Amino acid sequence: MPGAIYAEGLVKTFGDVRALDGVDLDVPEGTVLGLLGPNGAGKTTTVRVLTTLIRPDSGRAVVAGIDVLRHPDEVRRSIGLSGQFAAVDEYLTGRENLQMVGQLYQMKAKAAKERAGELLERFHLADAADRPTKTYSGGMRRRLDLAAALVVSPPVMFMDEPTTGLDPRNRQELWGVIKELVSGGTTLLLTTQYLEEADHLAHDICVVDHGRVIARGTSDQLKAQTGGERVEVVVHEPETIADARDVLARYGVAGIGHGEVSVEEHTRKLTVPVTGGAKLLAEVIRDLDAVGVEIDDIGLRRPTLDDVFLSLTGHVADRGEEEDARATGERESRKEAVK
Repeated sequence: MPGAIYAEGLVKTFGDVRALDGVDLDVPEGTVLGLLGPNGAGKTTTVRVLTTLIRPDSGRAVVAGIDVLRHPDEVRRSIGLSGQFAAVDEYLTGRENLQMVGQLYQMKAKAAKERAGELLERFHLADAADRPTKTYSGGMRRRLDLAAALVVSPPVMFMDEPTTGLDPRNRQELWGVIKELVSGGTTLLLTTQYLEEADHLAHDICVVDHGRVIARGTSDQLKAQTGGERVEVVVHEPETIADARDVLARYGVAGIGHGEVSVEEHTRKLTVPVTGGAKLLAEVIRDLDAVGVEIDDIGLRRPTLDDVFLSLTGHVADRGEEEDARATGERESRKEAVK
């Protein structure tokens, strides 16, 4: 029995860009699926297909038990969507924006007004409720957009990088809202660039790259797949990064995170996958000292979702390709809306 969100063999091309290349998904009711991948991997295109904004070239999708291609209007009545950019009317007040959404969903005026008040309180916008949205900060607009997606408490929600632009406090508050929704039975597909967000919220995680699902599992399963431990070293002087990289490369384990030393130049931090446990640290310290590398910090840690992401994808997609695909996708979205 397919889950609340189901996709099979989704393919979508924009010119020469193959944004989706056979995507399969199955999200059980009342759970959160985190969709991760590099820029341009196909995450947003997947969301657009599942929310009826664009049609796939081939494949099948079912949301809330409704065929996305055959009955798009019914799907729209059963979902909520918060896209990457806040979609609010800047000439209306926050309250008017939410009431308008409620009435578009055919709520009675009184019910729409009451629901708007509840959401304004919930997202800490009550003090600005009667100001034009054009006076809101970027974070406030983002919160208002998220509130609009929740006006009718839909059984299935799609959130495309929902916490982008939010400060840490507001991000934590949104996480609390998401947990409440899911505990009440809502199914959520979440795309995010914050890997700790997926780690914190998602029951399952899909990693996509070049329009394909390349890995799926719980956070712990994916970390176990990545395997091994990581030695992290922070050197004292930027000039010694190259020497430190050469030393750490001797300890890198092939097949785990590609066995390569990753470097963050601005923090002077180097990381390499290893085996051998804590006793290995003494050897690393000795070898670094032998080549004159002074360190500020060294430690051993278990893999994180960042390690999983880099291990599985190994790259960041070309920005120009992503923007070309996005622009074409926007044009197709408008065409579908007109239809």
